[in-house]
Amino acid sequence: MHPLVDRIKHKDIRALAKAITLVENDDEEKLELLSAIFSMQKKALYVGITGSPGAGKSSLVNRLIEKVRAEGKTVAVIAVDPTSPFSGGALLGDRVRMNKHFVDDGVFIRSMATRGSLGGLARATKDTVRICDAYGFDVIMVETVGVGQSELDIMKIVDTTAVVLTPNSGDVLQIFKAGIMEIADLFVINKADLHGVGKLTALLRELVSMTSNEQYEVPIVKTITTENKGIDELWDHIKTHHRFLYETQEGEKRRVQQQELEVMELMREEIWREVKLYLERENSLLQITASVDPYRLAKTLFEKWKEEEGGTAHGRE
Repeated sequence: MHPLVDRIKHKDIRALAKAITLVENDDEEKLELLSAIFSMQKKALYVGITGSPGAGKSSLVNRLIEKVRAEGKTVAVIAVDPTSPFSGGALLGDRVRMNKHFVDDGVFIRSMATRGSLGGLARATKDTVRICDAYGFDVIMVETVGVGQSELDIMKIVDTTAVVLTPNSGDVLQIFKAGIMEIADLFVINKADLHGVGKLTALLRELVSMTSNEQYEVPIVKTITTENKGIDELWDHIKTHHRFLYETQEGEKRRVQQQELEVMELMREEIWREVKLYLERENSLLQITASVDPYRLAKTLFEKWKEEEGGTAHGRE
């Protein structure tokens, strides 16, 4: 067993941070660690906070941290930020709005860079959530970078997804275009003291009436984080949705879908790793110019990889 696993089991916070770094860096020991971690999960409450930039997601998460801690529960926050073009690290770093929680042993905050992930989520986010769960946090929140369609990836990770909107921001158009309506387990109208909140609420209610089922109706919560208003109601709705998932077949169905997607992603990563190593060894194959047909070249290279590496694997057998 990986040495970090036992330390995480005994709530060594440095081991937790080190394990996340190991996963982020795609260390060769990653799979051994994660395989051991998988059996240690304690079924924490996974919450995703997503929405457009400027919707006040970080302020909302900050208020939710206060609410969770007031109930005596521990919380981990995974804040997925854009990648710095210079360092490759998280551009915003650990959120300044949450800095008062840094001295609280019951709160763990980790910023992760998207590192070019097409989904707008760090590739290692799911693994990080699992590590935090194994550590023993009661609630794990994932706050996404907020880049439109990519927010759909959050559904692969969390149990409950809260989509944060603000009045007069055009966010509803983004919902229609990106399909975010389909992944929202609840809507949060933040900055609800601004003009236009009534119009946004009416539109969301119309949308919800068309998509909700008999078992669960997507709630709409109004919040004003600067005044700490609506946070109690929001937290209550998050817990209600969590109970709904675990008291019906919906929770099991969602977890199976997430597992299927994860297995396929892991397989895709392994295949790409092998292809990349092959291309690095055979770099003379990459005779790319501005006029090269990328479709034909990609197909040719892939066929050569299958033929040569497949033959090598068969020979090893």
